[in-house]
Amino acid sequence: MAWALDLGTTNTGVARWDAEADRARMVELPAICRRPGRVEPLEAPRLVPSATQMRAPEGFFDRLGRSPFFLKRVFWGRHADIGRAALEQNQGWRHPAFAPSFKQALGHAPQRTLCRLEGQAVSAREVARAFLRELLRDIDAVTATRVRDLVVTVPVESYDAYRAEVAQLLGALGVERVRFLDEPVAAALGYGVGLDRARRVLVVDFGGGTLDLAVVALDPRGAGGGHCEVLAKEGRPVGGNVVDRWLLEAFAARMDVRVDPKATEGDEALWYRLLLDETRRVKEAVYFEPHTDFGLAPPAELRGVAARLDGGRCDLTVGRADVVAALEARGLYAVLDDCADGIARQLEAAGLGEDAIDEVLMVGGSTLLPDVYPRFEQRYGRGRVRAWQPFEAVAFGACAFAADRVAPSDFLVHDYAIVTYHPETHEKQFTTIVPRGTRFPVDDVWKRQLVPTCALGEPERVFKLVVCEMAGGGERRFAWDAEGNLHRVGDGARAETVVVTLNEHNPTLGHLDPPHPPGETAPRLEIGFGVDANRWLVATVFDLQTRKMLMEKAPVVQVL
Repeated sequence: MAWALDLGTTNTGVARWDAEADRARMVELPAICRRPGRVEPLEAPRLVPSATQMRAPEGFFDRLGRSPFFLKRVFWGRHADIGRAALEQNQGWRHPAFAPSFKQALGHAPQRTLCRLEGQAVSAREVARAFLRELLRDIDAVTATRVRDLVVTVPVESYDAYRAEVAQLLGALGVERVRFLDEPVAAALGYGVGLDRARRVLVVDFGGGTLDLAVVALDPRGAGGGHCEVLAKEGRPVGGNVVDRWLLEAFAARMDVRVDPKATEGDEALWYRLLLDETRRVKEAVYFEPHTDFGLAPPAELRGVAARLDGGRCDLTVGRADVVAALEARGLYAVLDDCADGIARQLEAAGLGEDAIDEVLMVGGSTLLPDVYPRFEQRYGRGRVRAWQPFEAVAFGACAFAADRVAPSDFLVHDYAIVTYHPETHEKQFTTIVPRGTRFPVDDVWKRQLVPTCALGEPERVFKLVVCEMAGGGERRFAWDAEGNLHRVGDGARAETVVVTLNEHNPTLGHLDPPHPPGETAPRLEIGFGVDANRWLVATVFDLQTRKMLMEKAPVVQVL
């Protein structure tokens, strides 16, 4: 069975290949994942927080299970609490044995002390070993499978020392074969980018810790080995955690409430962490809702904090525009532009322009912040930006690599429809012409004979068809509209389809000479749609009356 591990700074994802469905699936680990049983993708419910609460050995088998011989063979005892369980234990006062993350330290300073257990220093390497051990233990408990062959994603240009550390730790835990895959390659595979030919891909990785932009050259040979060539790279130490602090300070200023981000203990530290949690909730709420409420409710034991709130506001209505304004004031969007400008300069020095970028892949939860996606869409064009799978693309791609699916065919992820009108009620009707999942290039995926609509009873001289993108169903439960706003999509009986008009300003598909008279019900036109190799929806329109070809495989709109 093919297994993949996306070991992240903030969250970790585990995926395995479903041979029957021929696709990757995330593994839900109910005891440690973020939101067990939930499906909302913006909450990344199946990801496991990369947090660790170290535990002292208890009992004979717990101690015996820590010896190298048994550590490789059995899961006796528990070495740590990880994921959601570790976070829940440290919502209030943080325990000295708690390490919120370990990835960055593991790559640069594996001996650095991250926490203390019973007064003894615990290094990044020891924390990582405990986290990985408990993760494999939970996988075994949930799936009844011991992972022996694993693909692990790593940052592009990661140090060999980091790969060696991870390989050694996993080997000591019984994983017999460890392979590594550069994250941009994994993201490309996870988004369904075909690697049967050379491509240049810009990966925008905006997660909890950092913002990284990298243009990489992908080709079948390099992808087959798990590597890619970096053509340009820019990064900044700005991520979701920094954004949370910026937003909290902005909200507190509006409510005239003092917060101390430097507090490390006592009421102030606990109160600040509680406010950060509320800030994150508000930040995620305005992904979809135009407004939400930010509420201050200090626990009863924090009387000193509650007393200081006298005379100040205890609640605040926060809108999406407020979030944008706060981030604009802090320079977030300027940082995005600066990174993109830096990428452009590096490409120019290599004799390339921004038009050399074939795909733009959005990875990481912070790419969902208001006005982030529209910024990249405006710069690189809607047809190149893929942004519907920010949390799971890397894990899915790594799993595809593990299953030897390194060069999948391209496919469409939305439905595409034409707008027609009911002849009696004149209500809009949407007729699907290219269903999602269609592999391309493909000719005449939809072909029909149509009667032109004679508006207001006048002869029709110009044949027009409006093409729409229909986002809905399946596992995707959000999408962006033409203005760059995020919407819920849903599925089943609660489906809420997002319709994006693509060619409203240029819907003409041919001129009719002679004009089509009103009242004539016989089909006048034969029209077929296909998708070419460059993801353009192409139309062929034939006039049945005059026997003239009005369009032949002519590009109409670019699709995703």
